[in-house]
Amino acid sequence: MTITFVGHGYVGLVTASIFADLGNTVWVIGHTKEKIEKLQKGIIPIYEPGLKEMVGRNVKAGRLKFTLDYARAIPSSEIVFTAVGTPPKENGEADLSVVLEVAEKIGNNLGDKFTVIATKSTVPVGTNRKIKKIIAKASKNKSFALASVPEFLREGQAISDTLHPDRIVIGTEGKKEQELLIKLHKPIDGKLVLTNIETAEMIKYAANAFLAVKISFANAIAALSEKIGSDGPKVLKAIGLDKRIGSDFLNCGVGYGGSCFPKDVKALIEISRNSGYDFNLLKEVENINIQAKMSIVEKAKKLLGADLKGKKIGILGLSFKPDTDDMRDAPSIVVIKSLQNMGVQIKAFDPIAIDKAKNIFNNVIFCANAYDAAKNVDLLIIMTEWNEFKDLDLQKVKKLMKSPKMIDGRNIYEPQQMKSLGFTYVGVGR
Repeated sequence: MTITFVGHGYVGLVTASIFADLGNTVWVIGHTKEKIEKLQKGIIPIYEPGLKEMVGRNVKAGRLKFTLDYARAIPSSEIVFTAVGTPPKENGEADLSVVLEVAEKIGNNLGDKFTVIATKSTVPVGTNRKIKKIIAKASKNKSFALASVPEFLREGQAISDTLHPDRIVIGTEGKKEQELLIKLHKPIDGKLVLTNIETAEMIKYAANAFLAVKISFANAIAALSEKIGSDGPKVLKAIGLDKRIGSDFLNCGVGYGGSCFPKDVKALIEISRNSGYDFNLLKEVENINIQAKMSIVEKAKKLLGADLKGKKIGILGLSFKPDTDDMRDAPSIVVIKSLQNMGVQIKAFDPIAIDKAKNIFNNVIFCANAYDAAKNVDLLIIMTEWNEFKDLDLQKVKKLMKSPKMIDGRNIYEPQQMKSLGFTYVGVGR
C-alpha cells in the first residue's frame, strides 16, 4: 500500500517507520523545512530505542519518504493518517487547531481514488465528524471516508507496542474503509476491536484516564502508608497479584507526566463538563498527582530543615520516565522549580534528556554523569528510574556527597541496604 502520515512526532514517526518496514510505501508530511531535511538524512528529532536504525534502513530502501508538500503524498495514498498534537488549552480542553488545519489541507489535495482519512491524534468525541465536514467542503473528490485509529504506544517501548499491541482499535462508518484498515494492520498481531468512530475516540481517553487513576491510587496508598506505618510498595504488590486488579501502573512514586496522561485527563474532565457530567474522580486523580510531586519537596524540607536557602541538591533523572528524552509534564519540572523558588542550587543529570531540559530550566548545573551530580550536595533525589542509577557505586556516591541523604522518588533501592551503607534514606510509601 501507499499511505501517508501527517506529523512526525513520536506517534507519526514510529508508526510510519513500522509500516514502511512492513513493506509499504509511506510518506510523512511535516511543516518545518529543517526537520524534514534532517529526516531525509536519517537524523531523527526524538530519542526512541531502535527508531534511528529503522528510519535509516527504510529511507535508504526508498520506502519511507519525507516531504513538506501535501500534493506529493496525498493523491497517491490509499490511507492518510493524521498524527499531530492536541495540546491542552488553559482550561484543559484539547486544542484542535492543528488537526482541523491539517484536515483542510488533506481535503485540498485528495486525488480521484477512494481514500481513508484515519485520525491517530487523540481527539474528543465528535472531532472526526468536524473533520469530515471540513474535508467535504475543501475537496472536489467525494470518494473518501473517515476513521478513528487511536494509538496506545509507550515512549521507550514504542516499536514493540506498535508491532505487538494489546489491541488495534478501528472505528469506521462503513465496511469499505474498515476492510482497508484491517488489510494494512494484518501483519500486526494485536486483537482487533472494530467499532464506530465515536467509540474509538472515547476508548483512547478512557484508557489513559484509567491508567492515571491507577497511578494516583498507588500514590494515595503510599501517602497513607507513610502516616500509619505500613509498607506501601508491599501493599500495592500484594493487591496487584489479584488478577482483577493487575500489577501494571500500581507503583508509587513522584506522579505521572509525559505527553498523554496529563493532557488526556484534563481533556476528559472538560469533555465531561461540556456534556453535563461532573467527573469528580478524575479531578481528584489530578490533585493526588500534584501532591505526589510536592511530597518530594516536603521530604527535602524534613531532611534539610524548613529553610532550604543556600542548600545544594542533586537530581538524578529529568525525563518523565526512563528510555525517553521527553520532558513534557515531567515531575522533575515541578520539583526543581519549587526547590529553586526556595533558594536551592540544583545540580542535575539525565542520560538522554539534558539537551531538552536546558530549554526548560534556568540556573541549573547540568552534570556529565550521576557522580558529578552527587558531588558536594546536601541531598540527592532520584526522579527517574534509569537502569544505570540502579547500578551506581553507592559507597562512591556517599563519599562524594556533603551529606549522605537521599530521597528515592522511584523506590529503586532497598531501605535496609541504604541504611546499612550509612545513608539517611527516604523512599515513597515506606
